[in-house]
Amino acid sequence: MTKKKEEIEEPTADEAAEANPAEEPAEEATEETAPELSELEQAQNEAAEMKVRYLRAVADLENYRKRITREKQEIIRSAAANVVESLLPVMDNMKLGLQAAENHPEAKDVTYGFKMVDDQLKKSLSEQGLEELVPDGEQFDPNLHECIAHQPSDEVKEDFVIQTVRAGYRLNDRLIRAANVIVSSGPQKEES
Repeated sequence: MTKKKEEIEEPTADEAAEANPAEEPAEEATEETAPELSELEQAQNEAAEMKVRYLRAVADLENYRKRITREKQEIIRSAAANVVESLLPVMDNMKLGLQAAENHPEAKDVTYGFKMVDDQLKKSLSEQGLEELVPDGEQFDPNLHECIAHQPSDEVKEDFVIQTVRAGYRLNDRLIRAANVIVSSGPQKEES
């Protein structure tokens, strides 16, 4: 009987497989679901990658729109600058003409009319962003002023503008023409 007990206690691998045939399909089922999970994970990864690509494309489009808007505004400003720049000599000549007309009292009415036209032109251009630079008494700034002469002065400090010979202009914070100025070189030095 001991031999029979041993045989019963230790079944062979074939006997165990025959005794539990339901376990094999369960193992096969878990092996089949593993690839399905990896396919699900792969699909989720692809979806996440597509979402990132979509968000980048949307961001690129928004950046493109902003860039085009900025470029369009810059083109408009540039066109306005060209028109304003072509009017600067007209404004200079108008100013010189008005200064010359002040010496002739008989042309007082005509001078008054031209002064009104000059004021209207300046107002219209200032509404477009034009700013006149007349830096009398200000410190010389080479970014805004063009020094055409140095003069000694007891009244004006060194490196300050004594007189503006020709006004400068700035359009929308962009310098169109530097002001031509005479700059103080300080008090006159005595030669010994």
